[in-house]
Amino acid sequence: MDTTNTLPPLRAAIVPVTPLEQNCTLLWCTKTMRGAFVDPGGDLDRLKAAAAQHGVTIEKILVTHGHIDHCGQAGTLAQELGVPIEGPHEADRFWIARLEDDGRSYGIDGKVFEPDRWLVQGDTVQVGELTLDVLHCPGHTPGHVVFYHAPSHLAIVGDVLFQGSIGRTDFPMGNHQDLIDAITGRLWPLGNDTAFVPGHGPMSTFGHERATNGFVADRVLGRRDGAVL
Repeated sequence: MDTTNTLPPLRAAIVPVTPLEQNCTLLWCTKTMRGAFVDPGGDLDRLKAAAAQHGVTIEKILVTHGHIDHCGQAGTLAQELGVPIEGPHEADRFWIARLEDDGRSYGIDGKVFEPDRWLVQGDTVQVGELTLDVLHCPGHTPGHVVFYHAPSHLAIVGDVLFQGSIGRTDFPMGNHQDLIDAITGRLWPLGNDTAFVPGHGPMSTFGHERATNGFVADRVLGRRDGAVL
């Protein structure tokens, strides 16, 4: 029986990396079996083994933001695999420039890199035959971006939003109001049924967070226009 048409267009596997247990996402196009790593912060042997296990050929690296646990080893991996890096927004150049210093502070190897493509709000990135939308969501860092695959109702949000929490804004160039505005203005419109992979911890949905999250639930923010109250 031909099951080709029953496969979802996108599949993903979460591989925690670094001592900070950062969720690196291996995502791939099931039609072409070409894929990308999102936020390969470290443990490169583990990541390459995961790609081999799933039969995925990595064609690029995507980065949500410039913190060490998310992209400290992105440059090294890109060089090893001979693939480009796309993301984050150029406002995070400051963070990428200090990866080696931050790596020493956190006990993580960090290598400064220059993305092949900085991303901005409204851009798209291609992985195999998949098209991912790019949303600029500053606040945790000024250049943080989110990757969204509309047909799968899946977003990879880095450290913008977590199950039951939100990203820290006490780092240099963080901004709490920018973060709240990004979550409510750019993530919530994607729909309550959208599932998301956070930078740390378990997955959730935007609807669940709008109903229960102590920082950004509709009742907390006093919103009356949402479907979930």
